[in-house]
Amino acid sequence: MDRCDVVIVGGGPAGSSCAWALRNSNLDVVVIDKNKFPRDKVCAGWITPMLIDVLELDIEAYRQQHTFQPIVGFRVGLLGNPMLDIRYGHGVSYGIRRCEFDDYLLHRSEARLRLGEPIQKLTRSQTGWVINDSLQTPMIVGAGGHFCPVARYLGADVGRTERAVNAQECEFEIGPSEQADYPIEAGIPELYFCADLKGYGWCLRKGVFINIGLGREDNQGLARHVDSFLDYLAQTGRIPTDIKPRFKGHAYLLYQHAHRELVGDGVMLIGDAAGLACTQSGEGIRPAIESGLLAAATILQADCRYSHANLEAYINRLTTRFGARDARDWLELMPSSINSRLAVKLLSQHWFVKHQVLDRWFLRTHEPPLKYGSV
Repeated sequence: MDRCDVVIVGGGPAGSSCAWALRNSNLDVVVIDKNKFPRDKVCAGWITPMLIDVLELDIEAYRQQHTFQPIVGFRVGLLGNPMLDIRYGHGVSYGIRRCEFDDYLLHRSEARLRLGEPIQKLTRSQTGWVINDSLQTPMIVGAGGHFCPVARYLGADVGRTERAVNAQECEFEIGPSEQADYPIEAGIPELYFCADLKGYGWCLRKGVFINIGLGREDNQGLARHVDSFLDYLAQTGRIPTDIKPRFKGHAYLLYQHAHRELVGDGVMLIGDAAGLACTQSGEGIRPAIESGLLAAATILQADCRYSHANLEAYINRLTTRFGARDARDWLELMPSSINSRLAVKLLSQHWFVKHQVLDRWFLRTHEPPLKYGSV
């Protein structure tokens, strides 16, 4: 039986960031993931400067071997209506490819890795946890995304009553002869909001890669919405009419709509397993990474005493960073019919789109960077 101090289930940004933050603690950390890395992870994929700082990324070294597309503006509008072109004149975010970024963070963590190993059995023992009858630990961190087996153990009602965002997206490379067929400008993401404001579609060009997707916080007719979105992009000349991209689906919970138990004796959830995606934008990379760092701080503070009471400090840290779960956005307080009429007006206003939609909801420029050393 292999033994370690902490097991992290999931090698994405949440899990790898937690492992990275524990790297100098003298704790023996194992990251276990059902996939081998690098793995295909389709995501619009952009990170803000605050994440670069908190992760201490050497961006010059990173961009030498990986996609790192400065984002200097956005095109934003209601689907089927004129788009607003917002330019910043400098990099406000950076497009990355998740297959590269996640692999980089995971191997930089210096944790022991058990990749290509799904969680087939998770049992509670007198001294902690036993995973797959082969790995024993007193502390387990669930970082396996929306369908994380650790979240299921804590009672998450995965795929049933939870109000999840369902998304479909694709990412593919375009060759030199295809460049003119995609007028999507590199570093200028295009955001197309649905008329009912229950989701949005996007197009993002990162160097020679195009990412297209659409997500909605309902599970009714997503494929139909995606097909309509593709038809619209083709009709407006954003993509070729004969394109047949291969979409992949995934789900996640928005922070203010998630109600999962986050801690128990010797266990906690981070990232999408905890339901932490930003409520207004659906962005999940930043809260995943920050929750991983906050979880690591809690583990170190607990000093090998992993009772529910000692781990509750993690919930307090999340609330301090992301706000109360039951806080509601002003748009949610109005009837959907009023929202739809308002959306037409608001998404045509340059000031509102730049300062509310982009700066506040998507880029979170009003929030200070997480100071990991002080949490």
